[in-house]
Amino acid sequence: MSKLKNYANFIKFEHTLFSLPLIFAGTFLAAKGLPDWKLLILIVLAATGARTSALAINRILDRRIDALNPRTEDRELPSGKISLTKAYIITVLALILYFISAYLICDLVLYLSPIPLIIFIIYPLMKRFTPFCHFGVGLGLALAPLGGWVAVTCSFEGILPAVVLSLFTLCWVAGFDIIYATLDEEFDKKAGIYSMVSVYGRGTALMVSSALHQSAFFFVAFLYFFMFKSIVAGVFLVLIGALLFLEHRKAENIDLAFFKINILVGFAIFLFVLSGIYLP
Repeated sequence: MSKLKNYANFIKFEHTLFSLPLIFAGTFLAAKGLPDWKLLILIVLAATGARTSALAINRILDRRIDALNPRTEDRELPSGKISLTKAYIITVLALILYFISAYLICDLVLYLSPIPLIIFIIYPLMKRFTPFCHFGVGLGLALAPLGGWVAVTCSFEGILPAVVLSLFTLCWVAGFDIIYATLDEEFDKKAGIYSMVSVYGRGTALMVSSALHQSAFFFVAFLYFFMFKSIVAGVFLVLIGALLFLEHRKAENIDLAFFKINILVGFAIFLFVLSGIYLP
């Protein structure tokens, strides 16, 4: 049970709750409703493989930094709870799941499938040379609604709604990653790790995060006024704005602001899209 818990902590399956609602939002938006259930299963499998490989790659590349940071030194790789070999095996298995699922969805998805992997490798390295590393994390998750759209249509035709969702995701994720970086402000400064917080200071970084979340809300509002306009979708639009506002009011409580509130934002976005589709 102890080993199983170590693997579960390493994979962090619960972090799929950030990306899956965005993938589903792009999927349902492209299908204009519920897509074929077989396709939906393949999309979930591809998303699981991609997210698991992304986190594993991140942990592998950051293992030496994590070992120096008191907050992360107990993670599975630096603490030795999981060997580097096993971490590579988990990564390979996740990639196999991802590529097989992409192959079974359609040719275009398979051809595009290496693109997220390139981002998954680059963004963990960005903290070593630029305070704009948060946009690398945002870009990785911003591919979620685009991936959902392309999986359904197997084309780029009419993809603008998914692009708007992708822009929302980029701003939303980069913004909350800045909030998360406040946990390591002192360590990052001492270790020479780049982040908005360590380079520009906590106050400036949180102002940038707030501006990004205001931009994220703008993109959701754009979808509402130009696509949906239903009363229920309007309620979810207000809810999304309230949650983003609350995230900054509770920025000191990272567990609440980063994890719990953002999961609610993700599901609110999905329900916003659903209500816009079914309640025109």
